[in-house]
Amino acid sequence: MTATGGETGRPAPFSTEPPRPSRPSTCRVRTVLGRIGDKWAIYVVDRLGDGPRRFSELNRGIEGITSRMLTVTLRGLERDGIITRTVHASVPPRVDYELTPLGRTLLDTIGQLVAWADAHIGEIEAARADYDARSCPPCAEEAS
Repeated sequence: MTATGGETGRPAPFSTEPPRPSRPSTCRVRTVLGRIGDKWAIYVVDRLGDGPRRFSELNRGIEGITSRMLTVTLRGLERDGIITRTVHASVPPRVDYELTPLGRTLLDTIGQLVAWADAHIGEIEAARADYDARSCPPCAEEAS
């Protein structure tokens, strides 16, 4: 005998029925998309698309990123197998970051996203201005 969870038809928590299959990858996919969909990760992958880069090159080449945020982003991308980190035995030590074959598979998608944003930036800015004018008329006047 089992109790059901009301109209949902799902077994109650104390049921002996096996749970219905759900989407097991949903949560895992969300974490991956959270990583590669992050604005800094997109910039890093895009910059590394041209070849290996040193930390300082990435830091200078990505406007607005702090050293700390770049470090966090690089570690996450390395953990997910998107980039590799190579330490060269030299004085001073040299560290290069490079896309893995898995990371290279992102380049077309990221390129399309960047191209879309570039093609539609005027429309987006106009929509923002329109929204700001409706939501906060004094704010819109300040922006002019």
